[in-house]
Amino acid sequence: MNAEDFQNSATGRLVQIEEGKNPCYAFVPNPLPPIIELDIEIWRTLSDADRALGELAGLGRTMPNPTLLIRPFIRREAVLSSRIEGTQTNIANLYAYETGQLSLPGVLPPPPKGDAQEVLNYVRTLEYGLDRLSSLPICLRFICELHERLVDGVRGKNAAPGEFRRYQNYIGQSGSIINHARFIPPPVPEMHQCLNELEKYLHDNCNYPPLIRIGLIHYQFESIHPFMDGNGRIGRLLISLLLLNWNLLPLPLLYLSAYFEKHRQKYYDFMLGISKYGNWREWLIFFLQGVTEQSKDAVIRSKKLQDLQIQWRNELTQARATALLLRLADSLFESPILTIPQAQEILEVTYRSAQQNVEKLVNANILYQVSEGSYGKVFIAPQVLQVIEE
Repeated sequence: MNAEDFQNSATGRLVQIEEGKNPCYAFVPNPLPPIIELDIEIWRTLSDADRALGELAGLGRTMPNPTLLIRPFIRREAVLSSRIEGTQTNIANLYAYETGQLSLPGVLPPPPKGDAQEVLNYVRTLEYGLDRLSSLPICLRFICELHERLVDGVRGKNAAPGEFRRYQNYIGQSGSIINHARFIPPPVPEMHQCLNELEKYLHDNCNYPPLIRIGLIHYQFESIHPFMDGNGRIGRLLISLLLLNWNLLPLPLLYLSAYFEKHRQKYYDFMLGISKYGNWREWLIFFLQGVTEQSKDAVIRSKKLQDLQIQWRNELTQARATALLLRLADSLFESPILTIPQAQEILEVTYRSAQQNVEKLVNANILYQVSEGSYGKVFIAPQVLQVIEE
Protein backbone atom coordinates (compact mmCIF):
# COMPACT_ATOMS: atom_id res chain seq x y z
CA MET A 1 0.00 0.00 0.00
CA ASN A 2 1.52 3.29 -1.09
CA ALA A 3 1.14 5.58 1.91
CA GLU A 4 1.45 8.69 -0.29
CA ASP A 5 -1.87 7.80 -1.97
CA PHE A 6 -3.65 8.09 1.38
CA GLN A 7 -1.84 11.02 3.02
CA ASN A 8 -4.37 13.66 1.98
CA SER A 9 -7.47 11.51 2.43
CA ALA A 10 -10.48 13.28 3.89
CA THR A 11 -12.03 9.97 4.97
CA GLY A 12 -9.39 8.61 7.33
CA ARG A 13 -5.85 8.64 8.63
CA LEU A 14 -2.71 6.52 8.39
CA VAL A 15 -1.21 4.61 11.32
CA GLN A 16 2.32 3.25 11.11
CA ILE A 17 2.41 -0.48 11.87
CA GLU A 18 5.96 -1.40 10.79
CA GLU A 19 9.15 0.62 11.08
CA GLY A 20 12.49 0.26 9.37
CA LYS A 21 13.74 0.73 5.85
CA ASN A 22 10.29 0.06 4.36
CA PRO A 23 7.78 1.38 6.90
CA CYS A 24 4.24 0.08 6.60
CA TYR A 25 1.01 2.00 7.25
CA ALA A 26 -2.60 1.00 7.85
CA PHE A 27 -5.67 3.09 7.03
CA VAL A 28 -8.16 3.99 9.77
CA PRO A 29 -11.48 5.31 8.39
CA ASN A 30 -13.19 8.25 10.06
CA PRO A 31 -16.51 7.59 11.82
CA LEU A 32 -19.71 7.81 9.81
CA PRO A 33 -21.41 9.91 8.62
CA PRO A 34 -19.11 11.91 6.36
CA ILE A 35 -20.03 15.35 5.12
CA ILE A 36 -21.09 14.81 1.51
CA GLU A 37 -22.59 17.25 -0.94
CA LEU A 38 -25.40 15.32 -2.58
CA ASP A 39 -25.41 16.89 -6.03
CA ILE A 40 -28.08 16.65 -8.73
CA GLU A 41 -26.58 13.48 -10.21
CA ILE A 42 -26.67 11.67 -6.86
CA TRP A 43 -30.26 12.79 -6.20
CA ARG A 44 -31.32 11.68 -9.68
CA THR A 45 -29.67 8.29 -9.24
CA LEU A 46 -31.21 7.96 -5.78
CA SER A 47 -34.65 8.77 -7.19
CA ASP A 48 -34.24 6.04 -9.82
CA ALA A 49 -33.15 3.56 -7.16
CA ASP A 50 -36.05 4.44 -4.85
CA ARG A 51 -38.52 4.04 -7.71
CA ALA A 52 -37.15 0.66 -8.80
CA LEU A 53 -36.96 -0.58 -5.22
CA GLY A 54 -40.54 0.59 -4.62
CA GLU A 55 -41.77 -1.44 -7.59
CA LEU A 56 -40.00 -4.52 -6.25
CA ALA A 57 -41.45 -3.92 -2.78
CA GLY A 58 -44.93 -3.63 -4.28
CA LEU A 59 -44.48 -6.93 -6.08
CA GLY A 60 -43.34 -8.55 -2.85
CA ARG A 61 -46.45 -7.36 -1.00
CA THR A 62 -48.86 -8.78 -3.59
CA MET A 63 -47.21 -12.14 -4.22
CA PRO A 64 -49.47 -15.09 -3.37
CA ASN A 65 -46.51 -17.39 -2.64
CA PRO A 66 -43.36 -15.48 -1.65
CA THR A 67 -41.23 -18.61 -1.10
CA LEU A 68 -41.51 -19.15 -4.85
CA LEU A 69 -38.89 -16.41 -5.18
CA ILE A 70 -37.13 -16.18 -1.83
CA ARG A 71 -35.33 -19.53 -1.96
CA PRO A 72 -34.02 -19.25 -5.55
CA PHE A 73 -33.04 -15.59 -5.05
CA ILE A 74 -31.07 -16.46 -1.91
CA ARG A 75 -29.23 -19.21 -3.75
CA ARG A 76 -28.44 -16.99 -6.71
CA GLU A 77 -27.01 -14.40 -4.33
CA ALA A 78 -24.96 -17.03 -2.48
CA VAL A 79 -23.38 -18.26 -5.71
CA LEU A 80 -22.55 -14.80 -7.05
CA SER A 81 -21.30 -13.30 -3.77
CA SER A 82 -19.05 -16.31 -3.23
CA ARG A 83 -17.86 -16.14 -6.84
CA ILE A 84 -16.48 -12.66 -6.17
CA GLU A 85 -14.25 -14.35 -3.59
CA GLY A 86 -13.06 -17.00 -6.05
CA THR A 87 -15.42 -19.99 -5.73
CA GLN A 88 -16.40 -21.77 -8.94
CA THR A 89 -19.81 -23.21 -8.04
CA ASN A 90 -22.83 -22.36 -10.17
CA ILE A 91 -26.50 -22.45 -9.19
CA ALA A 92 -27.14 -25.92 -10.60
CA ASN A 93 -24.09 -27.22 -8.68
CA LEU A 94 -25.52 -25.76 -5.49
CA TYR A 95 -28.97 -27.30 -5.98
CA ALA A 96 -27.35 -30.64 -6.85
CA TYR A 97 -25.20 -30.45 -3.72
CA GLU A 98 -28.28 -29.76 -1.60
CA THR A 99 -29.94 -32.91 -3.00
CA GLY A 100 -26.91 -34.97 -1.99
CA GLN A 101 -25.21 -34.99 -5.40
CA LEU A 102 -21.62 -33.81 -5.70
CA SER A 103 -22.25 -33.26 -9.41
CA LEU A 104 -24.62 -34.22 -12.22
CA PRO A 105 -22.70 -36.70 -14.40
CA GLY A 106 -22.98 -35.82 -18.06
CA VAL A 107 -24.51 -32.43 -17.23
CA LEU A 108 -22.30 -30.62 -14.72
CA PRO A 109 -18.71 -31.23 -13.66
CA PRO A 110 -18.16 -31.15 -9.91
CA PRO A 111 -16.99 -27.80 -8.50
CA PRO A 112 -13.59 -27.59 -6.77
CA LYS A 113 -13.55 -29.38 -3.44
CA GLY A 114 -15.15 -27.30 -0.71
CA ASP A 115 -16.65 -24.67 -3.01
CA ALA A 116 -20.21 -26.02 -2.92
CA GLN A 117 -20.16 -26.25 0.88
CA GLU A 118 -18.82 -22.70 1.08
CA VAL A 119 -21.74 -21.45 -1.02
CA LEU A 120 -24.22 -23.53 0.99
CA ASN A 121 -22.82 -21.94 4.16
CA TYR A 122 -23.67 -18.55 2.63
CA VAL A 123 -27.25 -19.72 2.03
CA ARG A 124 -27.60 -20.92 5.62
CA THR A 125 -26.00 -17.76 6.98
CA LEU A 126 -28.36 -15.52 5.05
CA GLU A 127 -31.38 -17.61 6.07
CA TYR A 128 -30.19 -17.44 9.69
CA GLY A 129 -29.79 -13.67 9.47
CA LEU A 130 -33.27 -13.22 8.01
CA ASP A 131 -34.75 -15.21 10.89
CA ARG A 132 -32.53 -13.57 13.53
CA LEU A 133 -33.76 -10.08 12.57
CA SER A 134 -36.99 -10.82 14.43
CA SER A 135 -35.14 -11.13 17.75
CA LEU A 136 -31.94 -9.09 17.42
CA PRO A 137 -31.21 -5.82 15.61
CA ILE A 138 -28.16 -5.64 13.38
CA CYS A 139 -25.23 -5.05 15.73
CA LEU A 140 -21.72 -6.37 16.33
CA ARG A 141 -23.06 -9.49 18.04
CA PHE A 142 -25.36 -10.12 15.09
CA ILE A 143 -22.44 -9.74 12.65
CA CYS A 144 -20.30 -12.20 14.63
CA GLU A 145 -23.13 -14.74 14.61
CA LEU A 146 -23.30 -14.46 10.83
CA HIS A 147 -19.55 -14.92 10.47
CA GLU A 148 -19.50 -17.99 12.71
CA ARG A 149 -21.93 -19.74 10.36
CA LEU A 150 -20.36 -18.48 7.16
CA VAL A 151 -16.91 -20.01 7.69
CA ASP A 152 -17.95 -23.09 9.67
CA GLY A 153 -16.04 -26.08 8.29
CA VAL A 154 -14.79 -24.34 5.13
CA ARG A 155 -12.04 -21.98 4.00
CA GLY A 156 -11.52 -19.57 6.88
CA LYS A 157 -12.52 -22.14 9.53
CA ASN A 158 -9.15 -21.63 11.22
CA ALA A 159 -9.58 -17.85 11.21
CA ALA A 160 -11.55 -17.61 14.48
CA PRO A 161 -15.16 -18.09 13.27
CA GLY A 162 -17.45 -15.54 14.87
CA GLU A 163 -14.59 -13.55 16.40
CA PHE A 164 -13.11 -10.26 15.31
CA ARG A 165 -9.50 -10.57 14.25
CA ARG A 166 -6.66 -10.38 16.75
CA TYR A 167 -3.96 -9.81 14.16
CA GLN A 168 -3.26 -7.39 11.36
CA ASN A 169 -4.65 -8.41 7.97
CA TYR A 170 -4.34 -6.88 4.52
CA ILE A 171 -5.87 -7.00 1.05
CA GLY A 172 -3.67 -8.02 -1.86
CA GLN A 173 -2.90 -10.73 -4.35
CA SER A 174 -2.73 -14.28 -3.06
CA GLY A 175 0.70 -14.98 -1.63
CA SER A 176 1.77 -11.33 -1.53
CA ILE A 177 3.41 -9.80 1.53
CA ILE A 178 1.97 -6.90 3.51
CA ASN A 179 4.37 -4.37 1.95
CA HIS A 180 2.83 -5.13 -1.44
CA ALA A 181 -0.77 -4.95 -0.21
CA ARG A 182 -3.43 -3.06 -2.13
CA PHE A 183 -5.01 -1.93 1.15
CA ILE A 184 -4.21 -2.40 4.85
CA PRO A 185 -7.18 -2.06 7.25
CA PRO A 186 -6.91 -0.61 10.77
CA PRO A 187 -4.69 -2.25 13.41
CA VAL A 188 -6.59 -4.26 16.01
CA PRO A 189 -7.00 -1.51 18.68
CA GLU A 190 -8.23 1.03 16.11
CA MET A 191 -10.38 -1.68 14.49
CA HIS A 192 -12.36 -2.15 17.70
CA GLN A 193 -12.89 1.59 17.99
CA CYS A 194 -14.07 1.72 14.37
CA LEU A 195 -16.48 -1.16 14.97
CA ASN A 196 -17.98 0.51 18.02
CA GLU A 197 -18.49 3.69 16.01
CA LEU A 198 -20.06 1.71 13.16
CA GLU A 199 -22.48 0.00 15.54
CA LYS A 200 -23.47 3.39 16.93
CA TYR A 201 -24.11 4.68 13.41
CA LEU A 202 -26.29 1.65 12.63
CA HIS A 203 -28.70 2.74 15.36
CA ASP A 204 -28.39 6.53 15.15
CA ASN A 205 -30.84 8.74 13.34
CA CYS A 206 -29.19 10.28 10.29
CA ASN A 207 -30.28 12.89 7.77
CA TYR A 208 -29.04 10.88 4.80
CA PRO A 209 -31.64 8.77 2.95
CA PRO A 210 -31.59 5.04 3.85
CA LEU A 211 -30.06 3.82 0.58
CA ILE A 212 -27.26 6.37 0.92
CA ARG A 213 -26.66 5.16 4.47
CA ILE A 214 -26.44 1.52 3.34
CA GLY A 215 -23.86 2.53 0.74
CA LEU A 216 -21.84 4.30 3.44
CA ILE A 217 -22.09 1.33 5.79
CA HIS A 218 -20.96 -1.15 3.15
CA TYR A 219 -17.82 0.86 2.45
CA GLN A 220 -17.13 1.35 6.16
CA PHE A 221 -17.41 -2.34 6.97
CA GLU A 222 -15.16 -3.32 4.09
CA SER A 223 -12.54 -0.73 5.03
CA ILE A 224 -12.51 -1.96 8.65
CA HIS A 225 -12.19 -5.59 7.44
CA PRO A 226 -12.76 -6.96 10.96
CA PHE A 227 -12.38 -10.69 10.23
CA MET A 228 -9.44 -12.71 8.99
CA ASP A 229 -11.64 -14.14 6.22
CA GLY A 230 -15.17 -13.65 4.89
CA ASN A 231 -15.34 -9.85 5.11
CA GLY A 232 -16.63 -9.30 1.57
CA ARG A 233 -19.40 -11.86 1.90
CA ILE A 234 -20.50 -10.54 5.30
CA GLY A 235 -20.48 -6.99 3.94
CA ARG A 236 -22.75 -7.97 1.05
CA LEU A 237 -25.02 -9.95 3.38
CA LEU A 238 -25.48 -6.82 5.48
CA ILE A 239 -26.82 -4.88 2.47
CA SER A 240 -29.69 -7.33 2.02
CA LEU A 241 -30.39 -7.55 5.74
CA LEU A 242 -30.42 -3.76 6.21
CA LEU A 243 -32.97 -3.39 3.41
CA LEU A 244 -35.30 -5.60 5.44
CA ASN A 245 -34.35 -4.28 8.86
CA TRP A 246 -35.11 -0.71 7.77
CA ASN A 247 -38.38 -1.75 6.09
CA LEU A 248 -37.27 -0.82 2.58
CA LEU A 249 -38.46 -4.24 1.39
CA PRO A 250 -41.12 -6.58 2.82
CA LEU A 251 -39.27 -9.69 1.61
CA PRO A 252 -35.61 -10.55 0.87
CA LEU A 253 -35.77 -10.02 -2.89
CA LEU A 254 -32.89 -7.63 -3.65
CA TYR A 255 -29.26 -8.69 -3.80
CA LEU A 256 -26.39 -6.73 -5.32
CA SER A 257 -23.73 -9.40 -5.81
CA ALA A 258 -24.69 -9.97 -9.46
CA TYR A 259 -24.01 -6.28 -10.10
CA PHE A 260 -20.79 -6.23 -8.08
CA GLU A 261 -19.55 -9.40 -9.79
CA LYS A 262 -20.34 -7.96 -13.22
CA HIS A 263 -18.43 -4.75 -12.39
CA ARG A 264 -15.90 -6.29 -10.03
CA GLN A 265 -12.98 -3.97 -10.77
CA LYS A 266 -15.11 -0.83 -10.41
CA TYR A 267 -16.51 -2.26 -7.16
CA TYR A 268 -13.01 -2.51 -5.73
CA ASP A 269 -11.67 0.69 -7.28
CA PHE A 270 -14.54 2.95 -6.16
CA MET A 271 -14.26 1.80 -2.54
CA LEU A 272 -10.50 2.25 -2.64
CA GLY A 273 -11.09 5.70 -4.13
CA ILE A 274 -13.01 6.69 -1.01
CA SER A 275 -10.07 5.75 1.20
CA LYS A 276 -7.51 7.46 -1.03
CA TYR A 277 -9.29 10.57 -2.22
CA GLY A 278 -12.52 10.85 -0.24
CA ASN A 279 -14.44 10.24 -3.46
CA TRP A 280 -17.84 9.28 -2.07
CA ARG A 281 -19.68 10.56 -5.13
CA GLU A 282 -18.51 7.92 -7.61
CA TRP A 283 -19.10 5.10 -5.13
CA LEU A 284 -22.61 6.25 -4.18
CA ILE A 285 -23.68 6.69 -7.81
CA PHE A 286 -22.27 3.24 -8.61
CA PHE A 287 -24.01 1.70 -5.58
CA LEU A 288 -27.37 3.33 -6.33
CA GLN A 289 -27.18 2.31 -9.97
CA GLY A 290 -26.70 -1.23 -8.69
CA VAL A 291 -29.86 -0.97 -6.59
CA THR A 292 -31.78 0.22 -9.65
CA GLU A 293 -30.39 -2.43 -11.99
CA GLN A 294 -30.87 -5.33 -9.60
CA SER A 295 -34.35 -4.19 -8.52
CA LYS A 296 -35.45 -4.17 -12.15
CA ASP A 297 -33.79 -7.52 -12.72
CA ALA A 298 -35.56 -9.00 -9.68
CA VAL A 299 -38.95 -7.76 -10.93
CA ILE A 300 -38.39 -9.29 -14.39
CA ARG A 301 -37.10 -12.55 -12.93
CA SER A 302 -39.99 -12.69 -10.44
CA LYS A 303 -42.59 -12.22 -13.15
CA LYS A 304 -40.99 -14.89 -15.33
CA LEU A 305 -41.14 -17.39 -12.47
CA GLN A 306 -44.73 -16.46 -11.65
CA ASP A 307 -45.73 -16.76 -15.32
CA LEU A 308 -44.08 -20.16 -15.52
CA GLN A 309 -45.92 -21.33 -12.42
CA ILE A 310 -49.26 -20.20 -13.89
CA GLN A 311 -48.45 -21.90 -17.20
CA TRP A 312 -47.64 -25.20 -15.50
CA ARG A 313 -50.72 -25.04 -13.30
CA ASN A 314 -52.97 -24.40 -16.30
CA GLU A 315 -51.43 -27.25 -18.30
CA LEU A 316 -51.58 -29.70 -15.41
CA THR A 317 -55.12 -28.69 -14.43
CA GLN A 318 -56.31 -29.24 -17.99
CA ALA A 319 -54.76 -32.70 -17.78
CA ARG A 320 -56.78 -33.31 -14.58
CA ALA A 321 -53.78 -33.23 -12.26
CA THR A 322 -54.22 -34.04 -8.59
CA ALA A 323 -53.47 -31.60 -5.79
CA LEU A 324 -50.36 -33.69 -5.02
CA LEU A 325 -49.01 -33.22 -8.52
CA LEU A 326 -49.61 -29.46 -8.39
CA ARG A 327 -47.81 -29.30 -5.06
CA LEU A 328 -44.84 -31.19 -6.47
CA ALA A 329 -44.70 -28.88 -9.49
CA ASP A 330 -44.77 -25.82 -7.21
CA SER A 331 -41.91 -27.24 -5.13
CA LEU A 332 -39.65 -27.13 -8.19
CA PHE A 333 -39.48 -23.35 -7.92
CA GLU A 334 -37.86 -23.75 -4.52
CA SER A 335 -35.57 -26.58 -5.65
CA PRO A 336 -35.46 -27.38 -9.38
CA ILE A 337 -33.31 -30.50 -8.89
CA LEU A 338 -35.22 -33.45 -7.46
CA THR A 339 -34.87 -37.11 -6.51
CA ILE A 340 -37.74 -39.52 -5.90
CA PRO A 341 -37.01 -39.80 -2.14
CA GLN A 342 -37.22 -36.00 -1.96
CA ALA A 343 -40.55 -36.05 -3.81
CA GLN A 344 -41.70 -38.67 -1.32
CA GLU A 345 -40.75 -36.36 1.55
CA ILE A 346 -42.40 -33.30 -0.04
CA LEU A 347 -45.68 -35.11 -0.72
CA GLU A 348 -45.62 -37.36 2.39
CA VAL A 349 -46.56 -40.41 0.33
CA THR A 350 -45.13 -43.83 -0.49
CA TYR A 351 -42.10 -44.22 -2.72
CA ARG A 352 -44.26 -45.67 -5.49
CA SER A 353 -46.72 -42.76 -5.33
CA ALA A 354 -43.86 -40.24 -5.42
CA GLN A 355 -42.35 -42.06 -8.40
CA GLN A 356 -45.66 -41.93 -10.27
CA ASN A 357 -46.00 -38.18 -9.69
CA VAL A 358 -42.44 -37.56 -10.85
CA GLU A 359 -43.13 -39.60 -13.99
CA LYS A 360 -46.20 -37.47 -14.71
CA LEU A 361 -44.07 -34.30 -14.57
CA VAL A 362 -41.57 -35.96 -16.90
CA ASN A 363 -44.40 -36.76 -19.33
CA ALA A 364 -45.55 -33.13 -19.08
CA ASN A 365 -42.04 -31.96 -20.10
CA ILE A 366 -41.58 -30.20 -16.77
CA LEU A 367 -38.99 -32.58 -15.35
CA TYR A 368 -36.15 -34.32 -17.17
CA GLN A 369 -34.05 -37.18 -15.88
CA VAL A 370 -30.40 -36.21 -16.12
CA SER A 371 -28.48 -38.95 -14.35
CA GLU A 372 -28.28 -41.81 -11.94
CA GLY A 373 -26.87 -39.84 -9.04
CA SER A 374 -25.45 -40.76 -5.67
CA TYR A 375 -28.91 -41.59 -4.34
CA GLY A 376 -30.80 -42.83 -7.41
CA LYS A 377 -32.35 -41.02 -10.33
CA VAL A 378 -31.94 -37.26 -10.49
CA PHE A 379 -34.39 -34.96 -12.28
CA ILE A 380 -34.15 -31.28 -13.15
CA ALA A 381 -36.63 -28.57 -14.12
CA PRO A 382 -34.54 -26.74 -16.75
CA GLN A 383 -37.05 -23.94 -17.29
CA VAL A 384 -36.77 -22.88 -13.65
CA LEU A 385 -32.98 -23.14 -13.66
CA GLN A 386 -32.81 -21.05 -16.82
CA VAL A 387 -34.76 -18.18 -15.24
CA ILE A 388 -32.63 -18.24 -12.08
CA GLU A 389 -29.30 -18.53 -13.90
CA GLU A 390 -29.77 -16.28 -16.93
